[in-house]
Order: sequence, then structure tokens, then C-alpha cells
Amino acid sequence: MRQAFAHEALVEMPSDADIHAPGAAVTVALCGHWDHPPPCPDAPHHTAAVRTPDGVRLRILFATEPPGELPVRRRIEEALRAGWLRGPDGTVTRWRLLGCNASSVTAAETAHGARLADG
Repeated sequence: MRQAFAHEALVEMPSDADIHAPGAAVTVALCGHWDHPPPCPDAPHHTAAVRTPDGVRLRILFATEPPGELPVRRRIEEALRAGWLRGPDGTVTRWRLLGCNASSVTAAETAHGARLADG
């Protein structure tokens, strides 16, 4: 049975860069492409991105079977470490991963995590 997990990251990117590009890179890593029909084939997920004075903070909520947790986290980190994504218009967005770590699902995320786990 799938379970919800959370992952956080901080990336540095130019102020005019698309803050959604790192999340799209995560989707490519987990699903093969950012534009695919639902459901996500491996790990249903959601990425929130917020620009802060420290950089762009990403919070990835995902669902997978417990044995799949670490492999999914590795794929998320590899996508973010790559540091770039070519968008649908050909524009390349670049970023630098400053930090990445596992996190707990918050009380506010519990319902969303349950929906992801249900598929």
C-alpha cells in the first residue's frame, strides 16, 4: 500500500528564471515527461516552489510503497542536482542545488498525501 512522504530542497536560480522548472525536472525523473496523462506511473507527486531570500524552496510530496521511498528520493535529488531543464519552448532554465533532505509530511499535507497515495 502506498504511503505519503515529503522531500525538501533549496535551489539557487536567477530572479527571472521559471521557479517551476525544478519541479518539472522532478516530474521528468519520476514520470518520464512533465506532460503525461494521470496517474503518475511510479510515484504520484506534487511540487510546491516558493522564492525566498535564500533561494527557491521546493517541497515535494510524493506517494510510493515504503520500499520505494529511498529510490524515489534518489531520483528527486538526481533531477535537482542536474541543475537544468529544457522547457517546451526550448528555453533552458538553470539552477544550482544548495541542499536537499527528507522531511515529514505535515498535518496540513495529510489529506493531499492520502489522495496521492490513492493514486
